[in-house]
This record gives sequence, structure tokens and C-alpha cells, in this order.
Amino acid sequence: MYRLRRVYDFSAADLPAVFADRLWARGVKKERLADVPWVKTLAPSDALRRWFHADKSARHAEFCARYRAELSAPELQPALHDLRTRATQAGSLTLLTAAKIIEQSHLPVLRAVLEEG
Repeated sequence: MYRLRRVYDFSAADLPAVFADRLWARGVKKERLADVPWVKTLAPSDALRRWFHADKSARHAEFCARYRAELSAPELQPALHDLRTRATQAGSLTLLTAAKIIEQSHLPVLRAVLEEG
């Protein structure tokens, strides 16, 4: 139900989609994603993102646990509910990121949390 894609590979065939990064993707014009909501509130916090980027390979498991904890915050539940609703109504939802390696990004954790809800 949830597809994961790099924003640089995005096409209209990926709609409906949401861009789930804290920072805007370098080199991507906002007009290109005019029909794609930017849900930066569901991206890892700036502090967690910076901590993780210091040593991605050694910190990946801990990053996933910390990010999952961030997503459990009560103030994020309405945004998670909105994504689940979008996915249910459309049959699928594409989660977009600028990360080079999706499997090492936050999107697999976000997808797992969405699927559990």
C-alpha cells in the first residue's frame, strides 16, 4: 500500500504521493511537486537527523528506534492518520525522500508505523 521512492525519480505515475523530508530536496523545483504535500513534521527531528548522519552505518538500528519513538508522539498522530486515510482512499501512497539509499533512510520506519496503525 505504501511505495518508497526517491524524489529525484518521481513521476506522475507515483501519485498520490507525499514528500516526507525535513529539508527540501536539492535541485528539485517546488513546481515539480505541486501536487505533492510536504509533510516535514513526520520526518526525523533535526537533532536526530544530524546525529544519524554523523555515522549512518553504525547508528542505523538506534536511529530506527529513536525515530519510531518520535513518531509515537501524540501531536504527530493526526498527520499519521491523514496519510493512512490518503492511502486507503487511493489504494496506495508513495512516500518520497531525497535520501540516496532509501533502505538506510527514515522511510522504511515511517512505512512500518503507517502499516501498523
